[in-house]
This record gives sequence, structure tokens and C-alpha cells, in this order.
Amino acid sequence: MSVVEFRALTVRYGRAVAVAEFSFEVATGEWVGLIGPNGAGKSSLLRGAIGLVPAEGDVLVDGRSLTAMPRRQRSALVAYVPQIPTIPEDMTTHEYVLLGRTPYVSYFGSPTHADREIVLDVLDQLDLGGFADRRLGEMSGGERQRVVIARALAQDTPVLVLDEPTSALDIGHQQQAMELVARLRAERRLTVIAAMHDLTLASVYSDRLALLHDGELVAEGTPAEVLDPDTLAKYYGANVKVQIEADGTVVVIPRRGGGERPS
Repeated sequence: MSVVEFRALTVRYGRAVAVAEFSFEVATGEWVGLIGPNGAGKSSLLRGAIGLVPAEGDVLVDGRSLTAMPRRQRSALVAYVPQIPTIPEDMTTHEYVLLGRTPYVSYFGSPTHADREIVLDVLDQLDLGGFADRRLGEMSGGERQRVVIARALAQDTPVLVLDEPTSALDIGHQQQAMELVARLRAERRLTVIAAMHDLTLASVYSDRLALLHDGELVAEGTPAEVLDPDTLAKYYGANVKVQIEADGTVVVIPRRGGGERPS
């Protein structure tokens, strides 16, 4: 089980409220996409949820408060892919991804053979097997983004939190990364919460979407329910056509004109 419950989560930076009393429940094995224009509060919400920034309210995983847990215990439940990761340029790909196994290594122990095998398997699945000994400083931005995703997947947690994980990837590697997450989700009943910039990509992989605007939850539901042209015009200032494919995928197509930011 890995039900995630947000209870009136609020994030402030000084007097400015970035997220206001966000309450939401994500079921075990569900993929929820967080969407919204730039500055809507998506990243602040995720960072507040896992304790990277101070927050009011609470986040529970299977009824247990994340905020009350020691960091090591929290890391065994939730893996996080940041939007702008810190990259140690002198570390090799294998060494960096192996850090994902830290919650399972005793304080005075070392990674086991099984830990290393998990890392190698994830690297192969993200087309990074040939980069295992490459230093991160020698890799492109897209390659490093895949390494960050690999580290989170190697962590093997029941909950995966992604903050725009494919923003630096080309379309092929976007699909490769998302398909791997989708497969692991199906195999392990992984619960996924992902802030996503590409609305069509969010539609392809998310069971539900939560739309934030000015730090507040303003719409939630299936992609077909949320990705409505009027809703996107109101909160994104976008002029779009929304097309629903035979398989249910919602495709958001920009049109000429529009582009005025909502007030």
C-alpha cells in the first residue's frame, strides 16, 4: 500500500504564499500529474511535501506522517527527482545512481552485490549502460537528467515524486523514461506524483490531473475533464484545440492567437 494524502499543505516564502492549503489524495498505484502555468506552485508543493522547504499542514503515506519521520526512513518511502538537480561533476554515473540505495545500507555498511545489480539494471533500461564509468561533468544535460531519474528508480520506493523530469530530454528519451516509470508502476503498484510541463505528455501517462494556479488547486479530474480549452484559456492564457484520440489520449494543440496571461 502507498496511499498519499495531502492535508492542507501550505508553503510560504516570507509573507508570500506559494501553496495554499492543498488537500488531495492519491491512491495506491495511481499516477497523478500536477499541471499549471509557471509560478503556479507545483515545485513548491512537491518540495514542501518531502521536507525540502518548510511547510504547514501534513503529508501522509499510508496514514504515517512524512514530516514526523527521520530523513532516512522517509527516503525509503519516497524517491524524488528535482527539476534542477545538484550534479557532482567528478562522480561517475554508477557511483551517483548507487546513492539511490543509501536508505537500505547500514550506517557502517557498504552497498551489496544486489544493490549494484539493481543499479546496472536501471542504467540499462534508461540506455545508460555505456555511461556507467563516465563522469557526470562529461555528460550532456539530457544524459545527466536521465541519470537523476535512474537514481530515483534505483531507490525502489513505493512512492515516486517527479518535478518536470523530462524537461531536458528529447522526445525519444522522454518516452523511454516515462515508459520505464509506467512499467515499474504496473509491476510494483508504484504511486507516482509528477509535475509536468507538457500537457499532452501528462495526459498520456496520468490517471488524474491536478491543476494549480496561484498556489491553489483549481481543477482536478481525468485528463479529458481538466484539459478543456476554456479551462486552459482561463489559467494559462492559451488558445488551444483539444483533441481526444481513439485510445483516450488528450492532445493539446496550440493555435495562432491568444497568449494573453490570465489576471
